Amino acid sequence: MAELVKFFALGGLDENGKNLYILEAGPDIFILECGAKYPDKTHPGIDLIIPNYDYLKMNKSRVRAYIITHGHDDQMGSLPFIYRDIPAPIYASYATIMMIKRLTQRLHLDVQYDFKEIKPSDQVKIAGRPVYFFQTCHAMMLSSGVGITTDQGVVVYSGDYIIEYNANVNYKHDLNALAQIAEQPILALLTESLGADKPGYTSPTHRITPHLLRPFMDAEGRIFIATFNQSTYMLEEIIALAIKMNKKIMFYDQNVAQYFNDFNAIGKLNIPPYNLISSDNLLRTKASDLVVLMMGQGDHIYNQIDLLANSEHEDKRIILTSSDTFIVAAPAGPSFEVLATNAVDNLYRAGVKVVNIGRKQISNMHAQEEDLKLLIEMLNPKYYIPVKGDFRFLMANARLAASMNVHLNHSNIFLLDNGMIVRFDDGKAKLLVGSLDKLPTGDLYVDGTGVGDISATVIEDRQKLSDDGVIVLALAISRKHRKIIAGPDVQTRGFVFVKENDNLVNELTNILTNTVNKHLAMATFNQEVCAQEVEEQAFRFVRRVTRKQPMILPLISEVE
Repeated sequence: MAELVKFFALGGLDENGKNLYILEAGPDIFILECGAKYPDKTHPGIDLIIPNYDYLKMNKSRVRAYIITHGHDDQMGSLPFIYRDIPAPIYASYATIMMIKRLTQRLHLDVQYDFKEIKPSDQVKIAGRPVYFFQTCHAMMLSSGVGITTDQGVVVYSGDYIIEYNANVNYKHDLNALAQIAEQPILALLTESLGADKPGYTSPTHRITPHLLRPFMDAEGRIFIATFNQSTYMLEEIIALAIKMNKKIMFYDQNVAQYFNDFNAIGKLNIPPYNLISSDNLLRTKASDLVVLMMGQGDHIYNQIDLLANSEHEDKRIILTSSDTFIVAAPAGPSFEVLATNAVDNLYRAGVKVVNIGRKQISNMHAQEEDLKLLIEMLNPKYYIPVKGDFRFLMANARLAASMNVHLNHSNIFLLDNGMIVRFDDGKAKLLVGSLDKLPTGDLYVDGTGVGDISATVIEDRQKLSDDGVIVLALAISRKHRKIIAGPDVQTRGFVFVKENDNLVNELTNILTNTVNKHLAMATFNQEVCAQEVEEQAFRFVRRVTRKQPMILPLISEVE
């Protein structure tokens, strides 16, 4: 009897980021990706959001491997946190391994990983079963997809990819490796969905070089370029163009220099010495020959742009002038649109020539309709499961597969949510829909190095502070003499200016003193109950008068 196979996601479905997919084959658990996502403005004070991994904690002895297809935060961002509880070998390319190490250092965590370096089109055995990697072309070099052998056929996960034919060995879509996998029965194909609603192939609309040529030729002074450090494809384009036009490249800060040192150590992203200058030679280099490369991840890149635009960069030799051209090659994701817009606006205020390259000019390096069709045609899967992306992308992917007339339809295409399980038994798939079948999922908030310490209530409190401010009502009492001996005092932050709202302050003072005196007159004084009543009465009053809902903090101190 064939082993039982299950597939489900703990993150990455109906959301952008936090990808964590699980394949169970008999007793073996394979973790495909281990990603995080960045918070938006509704999560104040949160650094990262990672998936709830309670299921993996309960089954840690069965975890055979982590398979990380490439070095992007949405694929590897939760690994430093989850790995401490659930250690297992990590299979990844050396570029991805380097990015995992950099991420862990950036988070100031000490994690001892067990890395198993693979070439992007390797064939290896994990837990005794053949596992086939195939190189893909994506924004991060040496990306891959993977096929895992089960008794019922191969389960193939596409990873992130586009179909592109080029001579760069770092970004090769290995159709030969895919063809070898296709010779075996494909039980299920799991493909990314972020570009599934766009017609045609992604290539060549992802290339930035056509958008850089004119700014490079027209620049009268220095050229500043800001881009994400997790897009090595774009970095290689920028470097190649700078070399072609005999420009000198200078790293904006030590973080950029260290990034290139790390890649140079593995033989990648090398810049000829003639085309590279140090910051010490900044003032000795002709302005029209200079390209200053600024890099970062997430919101970091926009904060860097903002600091430079406002002349607050640490290196005072780098001051923007009207002859400079600033190219923003870092299209903002949904979480950072406001921050990016403000940063670009401040560049305009600084008086430089701004070239803002957004998503309308260049595409994400994710599979669009024709890219997806090619993979489906090649592999001819028995079952099809769209993964990675908001529900509209998953739906577009499913509809695309169903429209191809290749035996894929509503009976063998599964549109899942996080925690929903598809079980494969003797070659037949079934979606488990019982109330006890759905696994626990959700968000864990990372605040500093703490994981899951911040509850939804704390987030609501922070949001309330951000929206309507706080009112502090303070006084001191003597329990022995049953009277107020200091105060009351009313302070506000982010709410109203107290000196211009005497009536409001007077009423809050009365609420505080009257409530405290009432409780002091009782046979037993309960400070917690007293403070709660002050908070409730003050909140109702403020909401009625101002239509705002600030946080109310009663501070009742006992002094003897």
